[in-house]
Amino acid sequence: MKILPAAIILASLGLLIAATPPEQAQPLRKAPEFVFNLQDGKQLLLSSFRGKVVAISFMFTTCPHCQAFCPLLANIQRDYEAKGVQIIGDVIDPGAQQGLAQFNQLYAKGAFPVGWSTQESALEFINHPDPHYYVPMMAFIDRKGFMRAVYIGDNDFFKDGEKSARAELDKLLGAPAHTAITKK
Repeated sequence: MKILPAAIILASLGLLIAATPPEQAQPLRKAPEFVFNLQDGKQLLLSSFRGKVVAISFMFTTCPHCQAFCPLLANIQRDYEAKGVQIIGDVIDPGAQQGLAQFNQLYAKGAFPVGWSTQESALEFINHPDPHYYVPMMAFIDRKGFMRAVYIGDNDFFKDGEKSARAELDKLLGAPAHTAITKK
């Protein structure tokens, strides 16, 4: 007889988990300033792109998924540049500064700027307090500098990353202002 109440509790818990959406809506917030350290020693500020829709990809230089995603971002940059979109890459692995030149040459190929920063600064920027995450990660910022969406590497967004990124950019280019950021 004690098994039945336990089964009911477990079944209820399963329904609760199944009903919980995979995304978390957070209050809309201005994207904080972010510094990308470039290969030539200069720094690129996120604020220099105000007025454009910005998509930032946080990657590891050694990650095969990031290496495969980077050329897709190059295609997107070429197709969306005239629409006011700027893709920015940021490598954040511990060897990022040393691996940046080769990563740029092999994968970004000059299609969009790629800099480096620390994992801590990237996680703080996207407001991801959990030190466990997968790369690549994407952050989308609207023309007014507001964070609109963040995707962590294990999200379904990356199953077809190019299609997903284009859909997110199309939404930002044509959508009216929203009141929440979507973190997935």
